[in-house]
Amino acid sequence: MRRRAHPSTRVLPDGSVVQNRLLCALPTADFERIAAHVRLRSTAIGETLHEQGRRVLDVYFPNSGVFSVTNRMRDGTLIEVATVGREGMLGVGLFLGDRSGAGRTFQQVPDGPVATLRAARFVKEARGCRAFHDLIARYTQATLLQTMQSVACNALHDVTQRCCRWLLQTHDRVDTDDFPLKHEFLAVMLGVRRPTVTVVLDALQRTGVIASGYGRIQVLKRRTLEARSCECYDAIRQNFVRLGL
Repeated sequence: MRRRAHPSTRVLPDGSVVQNRLLCALPTADFERIAAHVRLRSTAIGETLHEQGRRVLDVYFPNSGVFSVTNRMRDGTLIEVATVGREGMLGVGLFLGDRSGAGRTFQQVPDGPVATLRAARFVKEARGCRAFHDLIARYTQATLLQTMQSVACNALHDVTQRCCRWLLQTHDRVDTDDFPLKHEFLAVMLGVRRPTVTVVLDALQRTGVIASGYGRIQVLKRRTLEARSCECYDAIRQNFVRLGL
């Protein structure tokens, strides 16, 4: 996920523009066939697209913005297990044969519509189209590696480093230095309490790395943010690059 590396665009039959990297990477003939079944829809912050344990009816290919896949514990606590932007898709478990949602999936940072595809069509294309199958397989591997890195990160790195990593990953997925971000959502992403998020963001703001207020974050010093992040940001990014995503 390279900063400011704008993806190629493709046009759906209705004239809508798609920027999702998986869809845009398909050979023309395969894209045109699949595009006939793709629709764009708007989503709202916090809107649930997949619910843990419920049947997946549609898969989603973000054009931009940030979506989170979370796991709910018995006491109701949510913790993020995967972050998805236009480099990927929501509902990848379907590719592995699991038709139930692996966790609650919702929009964290809005930035345009999301492309949707019915689950049955996705399965048919993944089985019958070699190019689509191989692309989703590489993305599935990248997602697994991202999750592995995130587990290590959560165990070994402090909350400031993890917060910087998450802000960088979000910055990569939107087309602006300024984006909406609620403290309570970031607390879920980092597995900490909201007051802890406030302390971390205030410290970053005092040193001029970011500006924070009114539910928004503005990245002011990208290189400083990278320096304060842990190794996991670059490790995850390099895995996506290595897998051609």
